[in-house]
Amino acid sequence: MNHEISSEWLTIEKVEEILNQHASLSLSEEAVERIEKCRRYLDEKMESQTDPIYGITTGFGSLCNISIDKESLTQLQKNLVMSHACGLGDRVAPQIVRLMLLLKIQSLSYGNSGVQLATVQRLIDFYNADILPVVFSQGSLGASGDLAPLANLSLPLLGLGEVMWHGHIIPASEALDNMGWRPIDLQSKEGLALLNGTQFMSAHAVDALIKALRLSRQADKIAAMSLDAFDGRVDAFGDEVNRVRNHKGQIETAATIREYLKGSEIAAHPKKHVQDPYSFRCIPQVHGAAKDTIAYVKGKIEDEINSPTDNPTIFPDQDIIVSAGNFHGEPIALPMDFLAIALAELANISERRIYKLISGVRQLPSFLVAKPGVNSGFMIPQYAAASIVSQNKGLCWPNSVDSIPSSQGQEDHVSMGSNAATKLIRVAENAERVLAIELFNAAQALDFRRPLKSSDTIEEFHNAFRREVPFIQTDTVMYPFIEKSVQFLRQN
Repeated sequence: MNHEISSEWLTIEKVEEILNQHASLSLSEEAVERIEKCRRYLDEKMESQTDPIYGITTGFGSLCNISIDKESLTQLQKNLVMSHACGLGDRVAPQIVRLMLLLKIQSLSYGNSGVQLATVQRLIDFYNADILPVVFSQGSLGASGDLAPLANLSLPLLGLGEVMWHGHIIPASEALDNMGWRPIDLQSKEGLALLNGTQFMSAHAVDALIKALRLSRQADKIAAMSLDAFDGRVDAFGDEVNRVRNHKGQIETAATIREYLKGSEIAAHPKKHVQDPYSFRCIPQVHGAAKDTIAYVKGKIEDEINSPTDNPTIFPDQDIIVSAGNFHGEPIALPMDFLAIALAELANISERRIYKLISGVRQLPSFLVAKPGVNSGFMIPQYAAASIVSQNKGLCWPNSVDSIPSSQGQEDHVSMGSNAATKLIRVAENAERVLAIELFNAAQALDFRRPLKSSDTIEEFHNAFRREVPFIQTDTVMYPFIEKSVQFLRQN
């Protein structure tokens, strides 16, 4: 599969398809035309204009009032990339670096950045050859663009820095030699175009959204299994009672749970209890609120990845070069913090259902083993889930409320969206682990309801899970089964 970079709207689903199908990238004719037109305009403008143009004929940040002579413009851009490559911390995961490359290419393709065609094409070459620049997780303030991580992403264009290739980290210069590529000679504005932008934040947000959309679907199915395993009532999932409140996510969740449990013998079995705990009865309200949040954040991130986000922004047809703030991460920092909270809540209510399943009520044995006492059974998986949920609560402090001025006060409000982005990934991974533990517990509890059966949908889900994770008869080493549960969610 080949994906043409164009002005066609790029959705989260399309990005997921590109990644999953290992699609190669190429530039559409319109993208090539836009890039070349903008570069010609910038070259001509620099020949005719005597007034300084920020970042093109001047220094950067608080050095914006220092003019640069024409002979030093190329060195200015190279110096920018080298001096800003200050990434620290863990290496960014390969799938997120691929996303950074894809989103940077998309952003530069609109013809508002003034880059050479050769620069964009080299980014495509890296992507297609799976030569991934080594990028680090710390260093960006989420304003002025993701300067440090995008500088590390851009170093290999110059034959500098490191790349990951065939599972090994090697000098970028070695990779270029192996491919027969010459380092790019950056022209005016290009270093700034590469470093200004929100692709570090956006790539993390896209990766988290892909996972969030999956986890939201899986949370409903796991919750339906838990509800039947707990001998819960379906009354709270009726259409009338959920529609009257008029929240889209709530209505959708209730309908989904009803569909999952259609035909369940357990659900149809007479109940002695009048109502269920909130963690079961309020599934539509909590899972639904998470769905609504995911939908909102998805819209904001799609707006972002379909935009040029560097500075200054160039408009060849209007003969305008504007130094503004489209690199500022606030429009996505706030939504990323919001999404982290939503995913933490999916995990939070999941852990409460886990707790109820092991509580020794409603004809389920304590800790879901036949002989509790000599066997601890599923006691400690709940501890693990509780620990993870507690960690998420700490992580969900909103990074976007913080700001530390930089560049001698010229850049006096920043979004800290990069910290929101890396935090979001951790929260999403934690939510996945908690849901996996709930599935592990729910499948065990459901087996204690035999000979009654759940619905065909839930039984099929249960059987698929049992092909990977067995029923636990007596105490055994549990962590491999928890990990298998995580992998089951990732692969299904």
